[in-house]
Amino acid sequence: MEKKRSSFSGKIGFVLSAAGASVGLGNIWRFPYLAAKHGGGIFLLIYVVLAVTFGYTMIVAETALGRMTKKSPVGAFHTFGHGWQFTGAGWINAVIPMLIVPYYSVIGGWVVKYLVEYMRGNAMAVAEDGYFTNFITGGYEAELWFCVFAAAVLVIIYLGVQNGIERVSRIMMPILLVIAVVIAVYSMTMPGAMAGVKYFLVPDISHFTWMTVVQAMTQMFYSLSIAMGILVTFGSYMKDDVSIEGATLHVEIFDTGIAVLAGLMIIPAVFAFSGGDPAALNAGPALMFVTIPKVLDSLSFPWLAGTLFFILVLFAALTSAIALTESAVSTCEDELHWDRKKSTVFVGVEMLLLGTLSSLGYGPLGSITIGGMQFLDFFDFITNSVMMPIAAIATCLLMIRVIGVDAVAEEVLKNGKEFKLRPVFDFMIKYLCPFFLAVILFCAVANVLGIISM
Repeated sequence: MEKKRSSFSGKIGFVLSAAGASVGLGNIWRFPYLAAKHGGGIFLLIYVVLAVTFGYTMIVAETALGRMTKKSPVGAFHTFGHGWQFTGAGWINAVIPMLIVPYYSVIGGWVVKYLVEYMRGNAMAVAEDGYFTNFITGGYEAELWFCVFAAAVLVIIYLGVQNGIERVSRIMMPILLVIAVVIAVYSMTMPGAMAGVKYFLVPDISHFTWMTVVQAMTQMFYSLSIAMGILVTFGSYMKDDVSIEGATLHVEIFDTGIAVLAGLMIIPAVFAFSGGDPAALNAGPALMFVTIPKVLDSLSFPWLAGTLFFILVLFAALTSAIALTESAVSTCEDELHWDRKKSTVFVGVEMLLLGTLSSLGYGPLGSITIGGMQFLDFFDFITNSVMMPIAAIATCLLMIRVIGVDAVAEEVLKNGKEFKLRPVFDFMIKYLCPFFLAVILFCAVANVLGIISM
């Protein structure tokens, strides 16, 4: 007898859970530094255009695939064939979250560490030069905080779809939004901050380069959780009376809105702190754990501002990690026919093993590299830069050559409402999405090989 599949309670449950999956470290940390580095307002404009075309199309495609099959990625692809191409495409979609969530949880552990330090009133200490480097290279403390974060994620996953994922998302996402608005408003009122606001919101064509487009495309792809198996899995939990198009647009609005708020939180504050120094704006991955603590330490109540900021970042990291883990657990349930408890334990052990490599990769295991990269950097490269574009291309080909865009449209129309943006969907899925994905794949690999610089 086939086990009854879990489901979200309705549209709100799906939107908040899918938005939680999308709103993660990519929005709060990666988006602001890429926007600052690649032209500010012109980057934001290009990002929004891509989100409502490229991003919208891929979210609809993956969500529809999940709902029409009621299966996680492997089973979804196998619904349409069992050849090597279907098996390979299904499993690459399924393995991606299993590889991402361990190192993502390591970064989540870093966030927990910083939050605890701000709550203890140690704002000055975390702002000191070398603090972050000493922390991640120390090894075993980073491992401890990684385990704390991973344990929180696994407990929520064990509770199930409605009692765990949906309930947590309903609580965390509104709080995350309120905190983001509060910090953004405060940041914009700092002396000298309006120059940063203008840089971020007003497009300046003189800042445009072809790399602006590539980076905006890559960030949109990363930010919306495309090709991570998440949207297929969450789509399989969506009830037939929920509008895929309407839910997708709400997810995009929420995700892009948080990204813009993150930009308004961070870019004006860094402008005010550094006087618009390009070195501070282009801090890259060090922005959250090195530059931002220095900015916070310059404020009147750094412990309070730091606590609020890292609560926001923690909630964003948790919701994304939960979604990644749920996709992995769902695959175990569907393909190995395990119950949720056994699947959660298996994924938890896998998270612990691979996450430990990433956690200790800057410390005790620092002498071991793969292609010149530490474990965390390698897992990030192989998933985000190689596997995800390939997985998304496979989804596009499945839609175009096997399922057919008409069948996808039927799934979108199931709730009786219009498919208003079908012309956009049809054109993008047939022509531009595969091209954009090929560009992302080529640029990412070329960057690692030193052919181009991103």
